[in-house]
Amino acid sequence: MNTIVCIKRVPDSATRVMIASDGTSLDPAGVKYIVNPYDEFALEEAIRRKEEAGAGTVTVIALGPAAAAESLRQALAMGADAGVLLRCEGSHDSLVVARALADEIRGREFDLVLFGKQAIDDDNMQVPQMVAEFLELPCATVVVGLEIDDGQATAKREVEGGHEVLEFALPAVVSTQKGLNEPRYPSLKGIMAAKKKPLEEKDVSLQASNIELVSLEEPPAPAAGRIVGEGVEAIPDLVRALREEAGVL
Repeated sequence: MNTIVCIKRVPDSATRVMIASDGTSLDPAGVKYIVNPYDEFALEEAIRRKEEAGAGTVTVIALGPAAAAESLRQALAMGADAGVLLRCEGSHDSLVVARALADEIRGREFDLVLFGKQAIDDDNMQVPQMVAEFLELPCATVVVGLEIDDGQATAKREVEGGHEVLEFALPAVVSTQKGLNEPRYPSLKGIMAAKKKPLEEKDVSLQASNIELVSLEEPPAPAAGRIVGEGVEAIPDLVRALREEAGVL
């Protein structure tokens, strides 16, 4: 099975991010970037299937600045066979990104295209579905279980209050959710091998975005806490404050 995995370079959620002076982007100073965590489930699934079958390829594609090559190298160290960086600068909306990814994927041989269900930086949760539409392929999202047999796939996806089971033919697009597997860490052997694996970089010209980011603002600082009293005598005042001031009761 030949699998394509699309990944994104995102700021580490543990990093304290600051808004840049332009008011519309993040200040990259001191920010640690990682592979989008949901994309790691997609990558692990692709690598496992190749290992179990003993054949096939895993190609990782990322769209972003030159620094995104580091994320692709990490994917290669985990076990992917080749990487492709669609090099561009700036921030772009989901439709533009999906179109660029679909254009790159369309000319390749593949059985399955895997994504994480969403990127943790913008949380739009749109690109996998859009890519599937551009490629005219079946799509299953938020997948926590995936079985493939003789060109047919069965996916278990999370829905509110339970699970939904879908059946579809390959090739297809699938976006993955936590619970599908447990992503591995790159081994020292894998890190060394990644240096010799092919990583293609190509400049891409993207269409103009349909959405304009006007401004970024930090959330307001939380209000200072206060002590309403001590002991059981303070309970009525506490309940009243929670109901009338905080609005949580």
